[in-house]
Formats: sequence, structure tokens, C-alpha cells
Amino acid sequence: MEKWSLMTVTVLLALTVRWAVSLGSYSGAGKPPMYGDYEAQRHWQEITYNLPIRQWYFNTSDNNLLYWGLDYPPLTAYHSFVCAYIAKLINPDWVALHSSRGYESQPHKLFMRTTVFVADLLVYIPAVILYCFSLKETSAKKKASTCALCILLYPGLILIDHGHFQYPLSLGLALWAVLCLSHDWDLLGSVAFCLALNYKQMELYHSLPFFCYLLGKCFKKGLKGKGLVLLAKLAGTVLVSFAACWLPFGTDVEQIMQVLRRLFPIDRGLFEACMFSSPTHCPDKVANIWCSLSVLIKIKNVISPRTQLKLSFAVTFLSLLPACIKLTVQPSLRGFKFALVSCALSFFLFSFQVHEKSILLVSVPVCLIINEIPFMATWFLLVSTFSLLPLLQKDGLLLPYATTTPAFLAVCLASFSILDKTSAEDLQLKAFSLSLKGYVSWFKSFPRIVRSLFLLSLSLMGVLSVLSAAVPPPQRLPDLFPLAVAVVSCLHFLLFLVYFNVLILWDSKNRGQKKIS
Repeated sequence: MEKWSLMTVTVLLALTVRWAVSLGSYSGAGKPPMYGDYEAQRHWQEITYNLPIRQWYFNTSDNNLLYWGLDYPPLTAYHSFVCAYIAKLINPDWVALHSSRGYESQPHKLFMRTTVFVADLLVYIPAVILYCFSLKETSAKKKASTCALCILLYPGLILIDHGHFQYPLSLGLALWAVLCLSHDWDLLGSVAFCLALNYKQMELYHSLPFFCYLLGKCFKKGLKGKGLVLLAKLAGTVLVSFAACWLPFGTDVEQIMQVLRRLFPIDRGLFEACMFSSPTHCPDKVANIWCSLSVLIKIKNVISPRTQLKLSFAVTFLSLLPACIKLTVQPSLRGFKFALVSCALSFFLFSFQVHEKSILLVSVPVCLIINEIPFMATWFLLVSTFSLLPLLQKDGLLLPYATTTPAFLAVCLASFSILDKTSAEDLQLKAFSLSLKGYVSWFKSFPRIVRSLFLLSLSLMGVLSVLSAAVPPPQRLPDLFPLAVAVVSCLHFLLFLVYFNVLILWDSKNRGQKKIS
């Protein structure tokens, strides 16, 4: 009974923080003609309610695709339709075709914010709570409520969902999929992940770990017996799930192809939002390798779009290959969770058309391992929030950023004593350190070095945050501070990628894992 009381307090605190953030500004508020993501979500409600399904993804006189045209899979469109149906009952002006464009009012803002709250309460938060209760390590070390508090107070997700404006449904469904797999409910987990993927195509970041883990599980069971049966069931489940999601579009091949063209607009080139036309200008700064390199090398001017696509694919594939091979050969839940982090980070750093918000696809899996490596997980989550600073500043969310981020650090310090968890064993690098014994003499002072780097990192992020908020940039370099944020964050992410891959490849313990038979 006590654990549920503590969890209730945790959820209430998390909801209070979300409510406080939602009182502020949102993406594109009062900024015509395009406004921002808030208007995009409202516009999709307008389109899905007023137009027949066959027109949702096509450019018509009633659906100008250049004005926030639908570019997410069918489940996003269905969700927009449900929200629009409710909005129509409250105030038809909110979704009136054409005339509602750019609609802004306090009642409508309350409605839109409420839809995000409902999505959080129905999908994301229950998955976090059940996941934390399922952790065997938690009962011995930290209470489930402590782990849940750290996950639910992660500022990056709160600021984007309840500040900038975004729904947490795809990440919540992916978390449900992880939860199902942790209980050996492989078919339910496959359904949940298919739903996540059909809500946002960026869930492809997590697709390979799911595929490799389940395929490895089939191999372990034997492809001439139980493994073959499981493989057939999984394949059937995936096909049925996709067929159900795409059913309204399945009667016309051109419909399907148009949706796919909207989901994967490869003709735009390597950069979606980050296009460095000069060293001093970039509309949106993404902390990945391509945007960082473009400061020095104008990739889009040197390499053709098709070559950019091939290069991006090759580098992404090679960077995630080791983790995927290890997971397929040695499938374990622990390895699966770490592979989710590593593969998603590879996609973020090297893949095609990355948005700055895509770092959340890495951060949520990191939240799942915060009880195992609290120091590194906390550090990563702080950097991921910092990488969103240019976007948050543009949306007028500096105050929520400046309050939620230190609060999150304080909660992690109090909950996990992270500064005392910096030894090679605490960072789960003991096997790696033993392999280097005799070659790296400074490994004895490893904890002190790691703590110093962490404090240096915090100081650097703090200074750049203050400069971004308080100091006007030089006239010749108007994007100096956002650019510095992107490059510094990218360097951090590259080091984290190396760390997580080392951890995966040198891990042979798979502690607390069930034997797959």
C-alpha cells in the first residue's frame, strides 16, 4: 500500500510540473504565416475532420501540403481526427476548413494542452509506472517511485510535449512494447511497437533492436521447433497490425505511395531542418554529425542529394551494426535496452533528415536504464535537454528550461547519489577495464577523471545557456550561440555513443536475465 501512495505522490508531482510548463508559450505562438508545431497539430485536425481520407495526404485546393501537410503515418491522422471530433463539439470554429488557419485563443489552448495531458495519462505515464514496478533491481536498491520520479521529471520530454507542443504517444507505445517484451509477451510487444511505428515513422530508430532481439530469441529456441513457431507468429502479428493501420489506404496503390512519399521525402536532401547556407546561419541547429560538420564543410554544396543519402545510410548502418550483431547472437533484455539507446543514438547522429526533437528517441531508452547506470544516464539526459536549447529559446521556454533542468539534476543527485557512482564497476565498465589492464595506467584515477569531466560539462552547458539567454551575439555571427550548443552537444553524443557500444560489446554478464529456451 505504501508503494502505491508514494507512486501517487510521484505522479501528482510530475503532473504539476507538466501543468506549470503548459501555462507558458508554445511553438509558433503569434508568429504568422506558418506559426509552429501547435498550429500543425491543429491544422491536421482541421484537415482530417473536413476532408475525405483519400485527400489527407494529397495536395488539393483544400489541402495545401506546403502549409503543414500531413507527414506522419496513419495513426497520427486518426488521432487528429478523434481530437477534431471533440473540438467540433466544443467550438466548430477551432476546426473550420480554411477559416481556422492560425486560430489562437485561451480556450483553444486549454483544449490542445488537455489533449496532451490525456495522452500522457492514458499511455506514457502508466507505462513508466508499470515499468518501474517491474524492475527487479529497483526493489533491492531504490524504490520504484524514486525511479519513476526521475523518469517522469526528465525535462526534455516535458518541455517538448507540454511546452513546445507534441504528443507523447509514439514514445509511450514504444515503452509499452518494451514492458511487454520484459514479461515475455512478445506478440503484444510487437503489436505495441507496430502501433508506435505507425504513429511516427521516427520509431524506426528503435526498430532494429526490436527486430534483432526477437529474431535472436527465435534462433535460441531453434528454427526447427519453437523458434520457427514464434517467428511465424511474430511475422503474422506484424502483418496484421500494419494491415489494420493502413486499411483505409490499402485499396489504392497510389494512396499508399503518396503516404510513403510524405513520410520519407528523400528529395529534400540530407538536412531536414538544419541547412547551413553559411557558417553564420542555420534555421534550426541539430546536434548531429552532419550539421556540425557543415560548419566547416558545406556538404550540401559538395555532395549530391543521392550521394548524401547513400553516405548517411552507410555510416548509420556501420555505426549500429556491432550492437545489432551482439543482440542477435546473445539476446537478453538488458542487452536489448542498451541496444535501444545505442541504435537510436546512431540514427540521431548519422541518419537522414534529423530534427532536434529526435533526441527524445534516445532519451526515453536512457530513462529505462537510469537505475542501472544513474551517473551516465543523468549526464546524457542533461545534455539531451541542453541540445534543445535553441528550439526552446525560439519558443519562449527559457524560464521552464532554467527551472526544470536544475530540479531534475537535484532529484537525481538525491535519489541515486550519482557523484558517488563513477567507478568502473558503477559505470559497468569493469570487463572493459580488465581488458586494458597493464595498458592504461590512469584507470586507477578513473572515478576522479569522470567526475571532473562531468562538472566541466555542466559548467560549459551552464555558461552557454546563460550566454544564449542574456548576451546578444556578434552582428556578424548571429547564430554563434545556437551553433555552439549544437557542436558541444554533438561532441558529447559521440562520446556517449562510444561508451554505450563499449558497454554492450564488453558485457557478458546479462545480470538478472531469464534464460531463453
